[in-house]
Amino acid sequence: MTTKPTDTSTADSHLKEELQSREELFNGKFLKARRDTIRLPDGHSATREYVVHPGAVVVIPLLDDGRIVLERQFRYPVGHVMIEFPAGKLDAGEDPFDCGRRELIEETGYTAREWAYAGAMHLAVAYSTEIIHIYFARGLSLGERQLDHGEFLDVFTATPDELAGWCREGKVTDAKTLTCTLWLQNVLSGAWALDWQAAPAQGSAG
Repeated sequence: MTTKPTDTSTADSHLKEELQSREELFNGKFLKARRDTIRLPDGHSATREYVVHPGAVVVIPLLDDGRIVLERQFRYPVGHVMIEFPAGKLDAGEDPFDCGRRELIEETGYTAREWAYAGAMHLAVAYSTEIIHIYFARGLSLGERQLDHGEFLDVFTATPDELAGWCREGKVTDAKTLTCTLWLQNVLSGAWALDWQAAPAQGSAG
């Protein structure tokens, strides 16, 4: 049995929380932290502390031989070298596609002939506003990397099966890469379709 999507604007009203007041806890170069006082659906008050993030993009780069491009990078907050897809945060006012194309060439040296927008994920809904846009890229050509100052990472390739195995074994624990692996499996199986678009000329509007 199928049902029509529910109109969440009215159906979810009994779940929504309303802002009453806001306190800025921290205002850094990259992140901000806030404490909001909110009114609960039953009329009581509560506080919500959360991180304000500018948003990011992750790219799933597909090589012509069926392999994928990945990175190994030390992530200081968790103290580990992580296996990840290429990714980076949005600059102020930046279009997600432009960010994805920029991050791909900066971190890996690859440019792509075709791109497809897959969707978006919220990384930590309980305490962060971060949203990550997911792109696929194919028709790759390798050039020179353009790493930012202070950025150190290794680029390598693997098969989709190898990546899936690392996810299963716990060698990949990065949330965005786990989500992208799900997308990759469904796209390669034909279960999920993508709308591939030719990349606009470098420097033109994204």
